[in-house]
Amino acid sequence: MLESTTHKNFYSIGVSYIKADAQTRGKFSLAADDKIALLNEAKLKGFEGVFVLSTCNRTEIIGFAEHPFQLISMLCKHSNGSVEEFAKISYVHKNQEAIQHLFHIGTGLDSQILGDYEIVGQLRTAFKIAKDQGTTNAFMERLLNNVMQASKRVKNETKLSSGTTSVSYAAVQYLIDNLDDYQNKNILVYGLGKMGKHTCKNLTEYAQNKQVTIINRTEQKVDTFIKEYPSIKKAKIEDLTNEIDKADILIVSTGAAEATVTLENIPLDRNLLILDLSVPANVDSSIKNLENVKLVNVDELSKVTDETLAKRKDEIPYAKQIIQEHKQEFNEWLNHRRFTPAINALKQSLEVIQRNEINFHKKKIDNFDVDQAEAITSRFIQKITTQFVKHLKTEETSVNQSIQVMAKVFGTNLETIDAENH
Repeated sequence: MLESTTHKNFYSIGVSYIKADAQTRGKFSLAADDKIALLNEAKLKGFEGVFVLSTCNRTEIIGFAEHPFQLISMLCKHSNGSVEEFAKISYVHKNQEAIQHLFHIGTGLDSQILGDYEIVGQLRTAFKIAKDQGTTNAFMERLLNNVMQASKRVKNETKLSSGTTSVSYAAVQYLIDNLDDYQNKNILVYGLGKMGKHTCKNLTEYAQNKQVTIINRTEQKVDTFIKEYPSIKKAKIEDLTNEIDKADILIVSTGAAEATVTLENIPLDRNLLILDLSVPANVDSSIKNLENVKLVNVDELSKVTDETLAKRKDEIPYAKQIIQEHKQEFNEWLNHRRFTPAINALKQSLEVIQRNEINFHKKKIDNFDVDQAEAITSRFIQKITTQFVKHLKTEETSVNQSIQVMAKVFGTNLETIDAENH
């Protein structure tokens, strides 16, 4: 149990690809400004250990609350989703389930493409944003640290993330699987965030395509990127429609909150394949009705399967074993954090008894050796507290119940020793 003195529990609430398609997930996705606004509201309302994860596969809030609806209402307030729709497609994990869920996300077990390692960077970024806004705490810092350690071990010690399988990879794999002459196609990549960069790298290195053009609102990012990939060309944002007219394939990853490619941008006299890697969709849905256009979204791309993914499934038990080790390590830290104040309070209570007894016997016994009595009784106190520590560290022990017993037996203040675990 992760309940604190303020009766808050640790929750993970959200929507993901498991129950919601890309269009529905798009309603609950959060742009950068929305994340900041949500975190500021959480801080204002006194919520702790809160951070927001919003990717093409999922949007969720992780943190402490008295009731999950408090987090759900904030998500719906700052996104375009409704509480009613959330209830139909959502998940709510509490305490140990929420901890387990975060480990599964961080190691790629819960990714739409099994073993997708891009989530690690997304987790780090999400936590940094929350830390900058002052909504994290020691609990979340330690938990994320353990998740990252587990993620690193899963990557290095298993083959769960072997190969290069991610949404950006799936996009390139889709081209290879569906186009015979993919290497000679004119490809326009619109948007140079992480997804756009990975896509361009895969196009040039894996697909060996030498006819890639990038358009991005911030041209400086393009200039820096193409220094590493001189075969890639740059075009200006104001030339978007003209560049689309030249392209055989348009890959969109602008990460905007609304459509950045509309009907006005699309030529009607030639065939065009569009891959939309963004959630919410950055390509107007009406475009898919054009006879000369084939529009493919994230969910369709993620269905790309090959031998690599089949082999990865064999690695799941090994990944889960690593997760269990790091989860146990975190829970040991959590329990220690919880019972340390209790042990200190117990020790203080015993020291009061020690002083009272020594003072009593000092008055009753002539030539009473105070130093010797203090040395002997201090040793007793140390042994008693050590035994309680051993007891509290055992997996079978209910820390909360043991702390309550200690409070009753030794008369310690329960509020003093029932410390917040977060």
